[in-house]
Amino acid sequence: MSIPLSGTPIDLEHGDYRASIAGVGASLRSLTHAGRDLVVPFDADEVRPSFRGATLAPWPNRIVDGVYTFDGVRQQVALTEPERHNALHGLASWLQYDVRDRGDDFVELAATIQAQQGYPHRLDVTVLFRLGDDGLYWAVTARNTGADAAPFGTGPHPYLVAGQGHVDDWTLTLLAAEVLTVTPDRLAPLGLADVASEQGGAFDFRSPRRIGDVFIDHAFTRLSRDDDGVASVEIVSVDGSGVAMRWDAACPWVQIHTADQPDAAVSRIGLAVEPMTCPPDAFNSGTDLIVLQPGESTTAGWTISAI
Repeated sequence: MSIPLSGTPIDLEHGDYRASIAGVGASLRSLTHAGRDLVVPFDADEVRPSFRGATLAPWPNRIVDGVYTFDGVRQQVALTEPERHNALHGLASWLQYDVRDRGDDFVELAATIQAQQGYPHRLDVTVLFRLGDDGLYWAVTARNTGADAAPFGTGPHPYLVAGQGHVDDWTLTLLAAEVLTVTPDRLAPLGLADVASEQGGAFDFRSPRRIGDVFIDHAFTRLSRDDDGVASVEIVSVDGSGVAMRWDAACPWVQIHTADQPDAAVSRIGLAVEPMTCPPDAFNSGTDLIVLQPGESTTAGWTISAI
């Protein structure tokens, strides 16, 4: 049987939820509730565009110049964002994951990040997708199967869809008090700022408001959480439909991107919401960087639900 370009296809269902998973990059290819898109989908026999729905490991976001020093050794990884001279979204997004276990409403996928130039560590990565009454639970577990400590971070890359219209038309609730400012050309981190004052409060969505024409491609932190330690982002369309994403303390950061593109047909059609275990360029700053000792594992997860 011919395998689609996006890799092994896996379809899941539970109640009104339907999800399609692509084996390449353990990617969320589509997610619907009662027939309504909750993420921007892509076709099975299509090269996944713009990291849409990919699982990111062993780092999310960027390593500036692809250069970092770990355990006293300078490393250089391949520049996968050449126009900005950065290494983007890790090493696992184009791996073909194998199905380890599956049922009608879940699948567990597995792949190995082999030791390589710039990242001389071996990690086994397991990704779980499970549909339930509250939507899609998506979790990543990484285990260090090498002989030395390994730096690690993870996150997902879905583009959420609230309903009709574009990002500009939707109302965003983002309970984050700080935003990581970046350079305009390369999106390299500069420092944390209060959302209430940065750019006149353009990034302050602690009270729900329409996104409008603001450009966002920034990481946020100091997240407000409920009594169970869960943080959330919600976007709602003008007709009241929407989508929410929730995650626990394993991810103290979230990247938000309004998905601006030169092609108007695909620009701002979804809002990227990426809970992250660490901020951009954490391999250099060390901020919230996970260091996995040999044999050690770590897990982070998040849920996408219809409103």
